[in-house]
Amino acid sequence: MGKKLNDRKAQHIQIVLDEQVTGHTITTGLENYHFLHNALPELPFDDIDIGQTFLDQPCKTPFLVSSMTGGADFAKTINRNLALAAEDRGWALALGSTRALIESEAFRPSFALRKYAPTIPIIANLGAVQLNYGFSADECRQIIDYTGADALVLHLNVLQEVIQPEGNTNFSDLLLKIEKLCNELRVPVGVKEVGWGIDGSTANKLLDAGVSFIDTAGAGGTSWSQVEKYRTTPIKQQAADAFSEWGIPTADSIQLVKPYMKEKLLIASGGIHTGADAAKCFALGADFVGFGRAILEEATVSAERVFQSMEIRELELRMAMFATGSANINELQQTDRLQRINP
Repeated sequence: MGKKLNDRKAQHIQIVLDEQVTGHTITTGLENYHFLHNALPELPFDDIDIGQTFLDQPCKTPFLVSSMTGGADFAKTINRNLALAAEDRGWALALGSTRALIESEAFRPSFALRKYAPTIPIIANLGAVQLNYGFSADECRQIIDYTGADALVLHLNVLQEVIQPEGNTNFSDLLLKIEKLCNELRVPVGVKEVGWGIDGSTANKLLDAGVSFIDTAGAGGTSWSQVEKYRTTPIKQQAADAFSEWGIPTADSIQLVKPYMKEKLLIASGGIHTGADAAKCFALGADFVGFGRAILEEATVSAERVFQSMEIRELELRMAMFATGSANINELQQTDRLQRINP
């Protein structure tokens, strides 16, 4: 199990870095919006505050390192670089799937990141479908204890599981199991997609079940059916191609989910590349914005490279806020300067 798991996770990293794993025509939808420029913002640039709160924990930024990898030997280096940079810049950090640390002790060091990131929020991650394959609150508690995580996010990835050679495809009765887990864990439980987005109806059901946050992970970025296409059978390869443009674009998913969130935390991710992209997500209603593949290559090099990339994203966000007259994230969320240009 350990070697197969290592090989699969290592393949995922290399495929995402080297192959075309986004749709050719589907986009995040953020290009359909632009800000009406404010030539007279009436505030000092240096006073712009990008601080935000993640589940009652103050953060220096409203940014999240999205769940990417865990388990493979190389992931230990990547995750260390991400954790060091996230701690320095004040980004929240979401781990890759922690199923590996339960199934093989050999991969636990790649998830032991609290020593590199003692103060920022860390979010452990597990496939929701694993609740139908032997994982219960006991295993989730082990994950939380080992990682020192402040929250657990369950990922939904139906198309990936079908195309993946090792896929688990029994998604029956998961809502009840998610509700049970929310009641049994001492940390908040959230739910995320992996690149196909979440709609309003699904979000409403999850919130009623007790989840504390939702990550839209919309379409327009990495498609995990396209990732798995490179490691599956010829039949499934052809089937995967039919879904290369599938999903709810990130901008649409934010707007579909937002009306149901009330006071719950809404994270936007999926194809976000710049702080200007992130600014649009905040203006559409997001509370945090996640970056994944956009910082993965830097993480294979060094923590310093990740740090620099994060600093650029933060500057881009502050520039967008300055040019819209938004002194803080709350004001950016309330701005009337975001306009749809392609109805």
